[in-house]
Amino acid sequence: MIDNAEVRTRIAPSPTGLFHFGSARTALFNWLFAKKHDGRFILRIEDTDRERSTEEYELDAEGALSWLGLGWDEGPETPDLYGPYRQSERLPIYERFAKKMVEDGFAYYCYCTQEELDKERKELEEKKLPPKYSGRCRNLSKEDADKCKAEGRKPAIRFKVPENKTIKWKDLIHGPMEFDSNLIGDFVIVKPNGDPIFLISNIVDDAEMKISHVVRGDDHLANTPKQLMLADAMNLPVPEYGHLPMILNPDRTKMSKRKNPTSITHDFRDEGYLPEAVINFMAFLGWTPARSASSTADAGGPKINKEFFTLDELVGEFDFSQVGKSPAVFDVEKLNFYNGYYIRQMELGELAKRCLPYMEKASLVKKEDEKLLDVIGLVQERMKKLSEAPALTEFFFKKPEYDAELLIAKKSTKEITLKALEESYKVLTEEVDFTRDSIEQLLRAMAENIGVSAGEVLWPIRVALSGKAASPGTFELISFFGKNETLERIKTAIDMLNSK
Repeated sequence: MIDNAEVRTRIAPSPTGLFHFGSARTALFNWLFAKKHDGRFILRIEDTDRERSTEEYELDAEGALSWLGLGWDEGPETPDLYGPYRQSERLPIYERFAKKMVEDGFAYYCYCTQEELDKERKELEEKKLPPKYSGRCRNLSKEDADKCKAEGRKPAIRFKVPENKTIKWKDLIHGPMEFDSNLIGDFVIVKPNGDPIFLISNIVDDAEMKISHVVRGDDHLANTPKQLMLADAMNLPVPEYGHLPMILNPDRTKMSKRKNPTSITHDFRDEGYLPEAVINFMAFLGWTPARSASSTADAGGPKINKEFFTLDELVGEFDFSQVGKSPAVFDVEKLNFYNGYYIRQMELGELAKRCLPYMEKASLVKKEDEKLLDVIGLVQERMKKLSEAPALTEFFFKKPEYDAELLIAKKSTKEITLKALEESYKVLTEEVDFTRDSIEQLLRAMAENIGVSAGEVLWPIRVALSGKAASPGTFELISFFGKNETLERIKTAIDMLNSK
């Protein structure tokens, strides 16, 4: 049940690195939920890390979302409804809230140096105690505070965590959750340099931007009780929270943007994945569609037997009640399966257009032409990524290089292969009609006449033409290359076997 007058979700990337796959899945689930409930999806840039935040990474996040089709209703470039939408432009707001908490006794100035904090943490770890702050500055006298100031220490601001309190909320995915405040030490909300920690900036922005639902990764679970305490201290409304399961590698290790290829723009878009394939694959990482709405089965009836959804279909089906609690496994073969499917559904002209940049980069073609269209048409069924186009088609544009051993089919011999190629060369030299059907009849009849299987004839011809163990069919290749090129490549293969 949606209690808010308007559903408002958000994605809040930090522009300190490339927009990664985990953030994209979070954005997708938030976007789907907002659209299903006729709500709004907000893009907020969390750029308070002034040293590491760059415009390049902000543009990368915007480009990734646009490429995936996840347009935002409010953001840095939209009319300023609840903005500004860059946190670097909202610093006075956070400063005001933080100082008010100090004045009201909910927070305090902490003069501890990093060296002192590191020493304290190390001592706690050696005693196998939770590494929480001791609270040494919580009741610092004015005399001691003045002494710290005289030493030139710049204070952080820490939130005063209430003791013996149970923080509860009903998570959209995990259900009822609770944390013991005694396990949470007083935490920093403003750094000594004046920069706010996201714990306070997030909860302030979510309240002021009227965010109704905050859905993020499981790694933020421990932050939620802190933010709920902050909201209570600042008398701010709180959104509903939901925490998505982690994404794991196939070996069950945690997927990491530092160790894995996870950039949406670099590792997916530029590598030749299609946005509809990435969206479809991403949706199933943690989410399972419920029973079909048209089904008359009871509540225990069959699940939807469907693997491919458009964004509009996902909007209609999606609900957080169908998101699991267990980690989801990133299976690149499954992604390639989705991508191959969408490539096969694509109009040939559009596919050739999308493959052209990869072909130009490989110096195979300089522009889209009829030959490129024909070539892409021959490999469309085999292509899993657009970036594979050059490797799959290189032999169409220049003579292939391969080992003579590849010419010999399994369970065949060099002698039979040489005979098959020499006889093929003879009959093809005399043939006038090089249409596909005519060539097929000719070569199959020839194989029967010389007493070898069709495979022992067709395999070495196909290898001679393509230089590959896997390629389009023999007859399609002969039809494409025509008489002269076909004979020239078969002659090269014969010479290779003779010199072997």
